[in-house]
Amino acid sequence: MNEESANNEDYKNAYEEESFWSKISNQALKAGKEVVEKALTLYYTFIDTDTPAWAQSIIVGALGYFISPIDAIPDITPVVGYADDLGVLAAALATVAAHVKEEHIAKAKETMTQWFG
Repeated sequence: MNEESANNEDYKNAYEEESFWSKISNQALKAGKEVVEKALTLYYTFIDTDTPAWAQSIIVGALGYFISPIDAIPDITPVVGYADDLGVLAAALATVAAHVKEEHIAKAKETMTQWFG
């Protein structure tokens, strides 16, 4: 197993639904709308039973990175703290794009409207 695979496994192991909701609800304003919307879209894709296991694996790794306190750029760093999270979430979305449904996007936007108005 190479270092990248080991790190992905660490992030998969860090993912817990409760931790995801806690982080995203507590950090939504700091993380910004783009980060939160991507994370929500991935989450709704992840919980869809039609999403294949390989795609769920990519998603849970990305969401695990998002909620992990160990980041390439610490989230407490002003302005750029969530830039690495955005990059990871965007890469995961691009990788699983064929499995992202309009309903996932709509649900993410609905949640965003509830949170941000």
